[in-house]
Amino acid sequence: MNYLGLRRERLISVVEQLNLLLASYNVYYQNLKSFHWHIQGENFFDLHDKFEILYDDAKVKIDEIAGRILTLRQKPLSNMSQYLNFSNIEESQAFMTDKEMIAETLKNLKILIALMRNTIMAANEAGDEGTIDMIGSYLAELEKASWMFDAWLSKKSEPELMLK
Repeated sequence: MNYLGLRRERLISVVEQLNLLLASYNVYYQNLKSFHWHIQGENFFDLHDKFEILYDDAKVKIDEIAGRILTLRQKPLSNMSQYLNFSNIEESQAFMTDKEMIAETLKNLKILIALMRNTIMAANEAGDEGTIDMIGSYLAELEKASWMFDAWLSKKSEPELMLK
């Protein structure tokens, strides 16, 4: 039964993009867990908590993305070997400095943002507003997180002059 009113053949690319996003999100999630466990140094308390917030958020999004694929009456990827094979994000090393962890997280966010934009484009072509709405809200959150991590990595500089 086509209870969504969407043509199945038009959803193929949407589901492909969602599964790619799902695989990449799972590797990102595991990278964050590793960073949470291995962070050391003067930024331990702040980053230990921040990585936990990020991986808790990723866990929710992973489940929602898989749920969306199921809603579209398709099968989500569901094991680690599939995630590693399909992910655009690579496993990170466990032992890094705090700055390396943040740089790696920022790199992972950039990949997720690109995947989200591709998913939105595929969903738009299929007329799949549900996927557009879900991924669009994720995109705004990751863009803001990217800005914050980029600011954390930046060297302190003179304030820019406001344009009149």
